[in-house]
Order: sequence, then C-alpha cells, then structure tokens
Amino acid sequence: MLKNLKIGSKFNLILMLVFLISIFVSGIALSRVLDQRAQNEVTSQALILIKTMNSVRSYTQNHINALLAPRLATEAAFIPETVPAYSATEVFENLRKNEEYQNFLYKEATLNPTNLRDKADNFEAKIVERFRQDSKIQEISGFRDFPDGKVFYIARPLAIKQQNCLQCHSTPDQAPKSLLASYGTENGFGWKLNEIIAAQIISVPSEDVFTNAKQTWNLIMGLLVAIFAIVVLLINFLIKKTVIQRIRKIEKVAQQVSTGDMSVDFAEKSHDEIGGLAAAFNRMKSSLEIAMNLLNQQSQ
Repeated sequence: MLKNLKIGSKFNLILMLVFLISIFVSGIALSRVLDQRAQNEVTSQALILIKTMNSVRSYTQNHINALLAPRLATEAAFIPETVPAYSATEVFENLRKNEEYQNFLYKEATLNPTNLRDKADNFEAKIVERFRQDSKIQEISGFRDFPDGKVFYIARPLAIKQQNCLQCHSTPDQAPKSLLASYGTENGFGWKLNEIIAAQIISVPSEDVFTNAKQTWNLIMGLLVAIFAIVVLLINFLIKKTVIQRIRKIEKVAQQVSTGDMSVDFAEKSHDEIGGLAAAFNRMKSSLEIAMNLLNQQSQ
C-alpha cells in the first residue's frame, strides 16, 4: 500500500506519525510533572502545618504544662490546656475559622484517648497499628476520600516519651482527681513509656490543586497541539514548494522526452541535489538526441 502512495502523501503520513507520537509523549511527561508538582504543593502545606502543631505541642509541654501542673491536684475541674494534644487541636480549630483553611483537618488519632474526640476511626486505627507494628516507619502519607472531596494526609507516630505523661495515663489511681471528674476512669489509661499510642495526622484538601494542575495540562497541551500543527503545516508547505513541485516538473519533462519530444529541457536553476538531477537528465537527453540522430543517418 505504501508503495502506491505518492511522495507528498508519504511525507504527510510521516509528519502525522511524528506529530501524534510527539503529542502523546509530551502529554504523558507533562502530566507526570504537573501531578508531581501538585503533590509537592499539598505535601509542603501539610508539612508546614504539622511543624506548626509540633511547635504548639512543644510550647504547651515545656511551658504551659510546667506552669499549670501544680494546680491540677487542687483544681476542682481539670485544666485541658496542660495537654499538648488539646492545645494543638484547639489552635488548629481556630485556624480553620479562616475560609482558606476550613477544609483542612488535624487530629491526634488515638486508640484509647482520654478525650473521645481524639478517638481513631477505622482508617486512622490501621495507621496507628502500622506504626506500632514497625517502629522504623516514621511517616505515612497518601490520599483519602471524604464527602467534601479527596484529601492528602501525612501521619506521624506519637509515643509517650516523658515519664510525667504517665501521671495522667498509667492508672486511674495515679491520675489527678480533676481529670477523673472531667473524663471518667474508663478511657486513656494503661499507656506505657515509649509506647506508640496515636498518630498525628494532617489532612490537606487536594481536589483544587489537582484540578488546577489538570486545567494547566489542558491549556499547555492545547498550545502544544496548535504549535505542532502549525509546524507540520509549515514543513508540509516547504517540502511541497522546495521538493515535490520541482520533482513533478522533472517528471513531466521526462514523460515528454520519453514520447520523443526533445524540444523541452529539465530547467533547474538550483545547484542542490534536485538541480544536479535535472542537469544529469539534460545530459542524458542530449546523449539520447545525438544517438537518435546517428541512428536516423545510418538508416538513411
């Protein structure tokens, strides 16, 4: 089938194949780059927030807790501000009052929490169990579906690192009475030193980021298709102008010569390969004309 195609058709076919392959490869490469960029963006947001929450936890543990701990034994009501998890959660809830952060989530998902709002759901409990089973895992990240859309999450293990934390979480007998009065004796006990008891999880909405990446991909691919199409049309035009039309002229003259018309010439002013071909045909025509004249003289 290809043998029956004209040179122009073959050139067009090759150009179309190059065009399609280039667009396909460019689309895949661009999609991967934009997806990676979008994931880096949401990861960066999550890491900034998790570092901020860790700063709140550290400040609460080292300053607020040290300042208010002596009052726990005398106060009738427990002071939750002495708990790093409580402070971090409250600070983040205040942050979520800003419209741009209202879909962000922070949770110190705990298997056996004192405050039941920190209770890990099934998904979070599996993350905590992974941390407990393999202490080498220091971070788990991925995507999770919520009713409001897909979110990107980063989870890190939380372990009991300080002995004074066990004052409230070892046994009800050792816990402050104000803690028992506020939260009861059923939850948040039996913890051990260096035991992983929770996962610190930051969830960042990713739908908008990946939607923007997709829109950017569509825009860039549209521009690439337009640019490639213009380049293909330009190349096609130049090939027809500088190659195919000149070859057609040589072909037409050759057809005339083959029927005995020696009055025509292979007129080519260029000195490129096609010009050289035309000059060779002119020499061949002259040689043929001389040979034919000699044959005519001999026959006469």
